Amino acid sequence: MDSYDPDDELQPPVIEDGVSPHISHNPEGRNQHIHCPPKNDKLIQQILTQYHRDGITDRKKISRLLKAEHGVTMSEATVAHRRQQFGLLGSAQSTHSLAGSIKRQLVLDQLAQDPLHRRGPRLVREAIMADTGHLLTREYVTNEMRQHEPDGFAQREPSKKKVSRQPLVSLGPHHQWSGDGHDKLSKIGFPIWAIRDQWSGKWLGMWVVPNNRLKTSIAYLYLSLVYEIGGMPLQTTTDCGSETTEVYGFATALSVHNITIERGWLRVRVQWGDNVKVFWEAGEEIYNDMDPQQYDLVQWLWPRLIQQELDKLKNRLNTHTVQFDRNKILPSGVSPNVAMALHKDYHVEDCLQSVDRDIVKNLMAEIGGEDLIRFVDTEYSAHAQSIFDDLGFIGLTFQNVWQIFSAMLPLM
Repeated sequence: MDSYDPDDELQPPVIEDGVSPHISHNPEGRNQHIHCPPKNDKLIQQILTQYHRDGITDRKKISRLLKAEHGVTMSEATVAHRRQQFGLLGSAQSTHSLAGSIKRQLVLDQLAQDPLHRRGPRLVREAIMADTGHLLTREYVTNEMRQHEPDGFAQREPSKKKVSRQPLVSLGPHHQWSGDGHDKLSKIGFPIWAIRDQWSGKWLGMWVVPNNRLKTSIAYLYLSLVYEIGGMPLQTTTDCGSETTEVYGFATALSVHNITIERGWLRVRVQWGDNVKVFWEAGEEIYNDMDPQQYDLVQWLWPRLIQQELDKLKNRLNTHTVQFDRNKILPSGVSPNVAMALHKDYHVEDCLQSVDRDIVKNLMAEIGGEDLIRFVDTEYSAHAQSIFDDLGFIGLTFQNVWQIFSAMLPLM
């Protein structure tokens, strides 16, 4: 039986000062709080919609996040009014309002992306929210999955074996970054490298690269993240591979105990990586890697697709609320994004060390620039993009990648 989910409850109407919410004494929406934007503010609509897609629906948490991340003062009651105004429905309302065929298709679309049946109802529900903005009840998603994918529940039964884990300790966000390569897709030619924040567990960057063992490529990715964030951590932990020696020149530490990110790789492989290999193998009768023309096209299509899906995966992992663990020293019971944004609630400091972004940009250029992580040259990429656009494909997915490959190949 599913556990109680507070999001599944209909929220009661908000009543302030004994006034019915259906009677407006301020029809023009002029908020009396100086720092609270008016009700037609487009930026607030975008922010609240993104919170909704990230699975953040609690009005109290949203009010605090608005203040912490955007400097916006908005009461919990006003948050509730704005969500209702923008059509951001709770799970019970949303499930009830959608036609049966539509909400069933939302579930089936996610199941089609998981041929190995690795994702449970909670992850499927989160993926639907992230991709479409529709929040369905966990009960509905579970029932649909039991009907269309009954064997998956038996496959996902947790093992009785428990892995002994060492508690992690960190001073706060950006105290320590953990970087490592993931080689499970190297066999098909698309290795991955990533960096994760130890304190929050947030995935800061995930990249598909031609070679995750080339030290200059890894150094470029590290610097690109420093440039994007505008700072670097107090220390960076990587494995002891030769590819990390140049990162060591910019950061501080090499370690065989690169625990934070190595723990995360299992989740990446089970939820995502193993399925990628299934979709790749679907093209075995189509693709000949000994043909240079076919090889080049695959080198343009597949890294683009994998990076696109890695970006989605990173967002899902960072918005996923991890289970509360009373024995865990670092944050639990919240998503990595929320932990990072509300880190002051844990009485810790943001340890990010500011850097001159112009200097970082120059360093990136000096070691080789973006060419270090390209699979094909810019001329080929522009030509392929032109053909892709002319064919009128709406998007690139694991389900249609080999169809697009077959359509583009004669035109290359």
